[in-house]
Amino acid sequence: MKRPKLRKASKRLSCAKRYKIQKKVREHNKKLRKEAKKKGVSKRVKKDPGVPSSAPFKEEVLREAEQRRLQIEEEKEKKRQAKKEERAQKRKKEVASKETEPEAKKARQDENKKHSEKRTAPDKSSKRFLCSELNKVIDASDVVIEVLDARDPLGYRCPQLEEAVLQRDGNKKLLLVLNKIDLVPKENVEKWIRCLQREFPVVAFKASVQIQDKTVQAKKRRIVASNEVLDRSRGAACFGNTGLTELLMSFAAKRQNEASLRVGVVGFPNVGKSSLINSMKGILACNAGVKRGITKCMQEVHISKTVKLIDSPGVVASPSNPPASLVLRSLQVEEGQESVLEAVRTLLKQCDKAQIMLQYNVPDFRNSLEFLTMFAKKRGFLQKGGVPNTEQAAVTFLADWTGAKLSYHCKIPEKHSLPAYLSDITVAEMQKGWDLNNLTTGNEETLKGVKFPNLASSINFISKGPTVGLLSVGDIPEERPGAVTTEGKEVCVNENDESEQNEEAKEIEEEQKTKASSLTKKPGRVQFQTIPVDISFSTAATDDAYDFNTDFK
Repeated sequence: MKRPKLRKASKRLSCAKRYKIQKKVREHNKKLRKEAKKKGVSKRVKKDPGVPSSAPFKEEVLREAEQRRLQIEEEKEKKRQAKKEERAQKRKKEVASKETEPEAKKARQDENKKHSEKRTAPDKSSKRFLCSELNKVIDASDVVIEVLDARDPLGYRCPQLEEAVLQRDGNKKLLLVLNKIDLVPKENVEKWIRCLQREFPVVAFKASVQIQDKTVQAKKRRIVASNEVLDRSRGAACFGNTGLTELLMSFAAKRQNEASLRVGVVGFPNVGKSSLINSMKGILACNAGVKRGITKCMQEVHISKTVKLIDSPGVVASPSNPPASLVLRSLQVEEGQESVLEAVRTLLKQCDKAQIMLQYNVPDFRNSLEFLTMFAKKRGFLQKGGVPNTEQAAVTFLADWTGAKLSYHCKIPEKHSLPAYLSDITVAEMQKGWDLNNLTTGNEETLKGVKFPNLASSINFISKGPTVGLLSVGDIPEERPGAVTTEGKEVCVNENDESEQNEEAKEIEEEQKTKASSLTKKPGRVQFQTIPVDISFSTAATDDAYDFNTDFK
């Protein structure tokens, strides 16, 4: 402590503190010596004391030591020069051998390198790889489950996939699973089940979103009395998994083959294929998420001794499909082939504006850019200077539509007719072997347990019909027919729908005008947008500002 009259503070320490410091220093030095010993670092070289002055013949001894040192340095220099010469000769020989090497041998080596590169690094995100994996799943499975989104079951059906399954050898069975039924009104789900049952057996399903990891054991649920009402339709609850498992196990028991039943799970991206497998297994066996295209390869999951599920990548959608179908069922946005703003524009065209305003609590809007601006302000997606981040708002909007969050439904077609690849005989064959009574009772129990949204709170969506899928890369067209670029943006033109083309062109022009007026700003400055002020008659009458016309006329 510094005393008031002294210039410097006292450096005296208590004995305990001084001994403690000395002990810490000893321990530190000991640790350093141990580490040096482990590394093999020798002790520091002792300094040469030299020749004492009292030694006889001191000058001669020093002269001999100097000559020896010079001789050692000369030998080292000679060795260095010899190594340099050897390296130079090796380089000359290599250059000469390359010049004399024949050109045919060089070309052969280049081709071998290219082939080896292709073999070692297959692109798992390419359409060729995804199609090959999907075909592997179809060939390896005895029963194929096509997972459909209950919000648009007809749009998530792929005729090419169903036809390929029916034409394969081995009498493969096709089963339809309506997933995400908790996002659709109950009446709509019942109608779709009745409609789809005319072709294939249909299972109502609600996958669990909160599946635990493999290493964590599932917690035991509380035993609830039968008279108590429990809403387990949200979050971790799963409906339809027991019914589907019993259906597959009963079908496997009827088979004469002793091998386990292989069930392939197929469908478009983000319909819930991996979530369905995780719900049936009870643990996180496959990766699943809101982002589309997570599953790249086929993966086998054992459900029981007799049933084995095979996860598959999503079906590749053909570019010839309508824009609304491509937005929901293809990976164009994730791969960067289409912008998120364009995707939101196409989705808003398929819905009623009033229902969108009520769902997102947003006032009336003229176009998609204005909607995204208001939606960004509502959610707090703001950039520097308070500018709305329309890109982030568009990503959130698209995630609501493709994920298991937003409720929308499609109308059932009034006239039902079998597709060209289906006949009454094939429909009867597909119904054989299944316990249909068990299936109907299981669907009824599932519909009783799930909490459905009201018809008024669900958005009415206009379906574009079945989506064309690609099972081989040779079917991909080079250019989309009738595609015209308008100021750097691609607009799909149909000869029959000229009115839709004109509306879309007008909307693009309006959005470009609003962008030019609102988003043009100088670099390094923040631009504040003017807000129109509504001056009504009531505000003008109650204004207490001084009126100069009363005294100065």
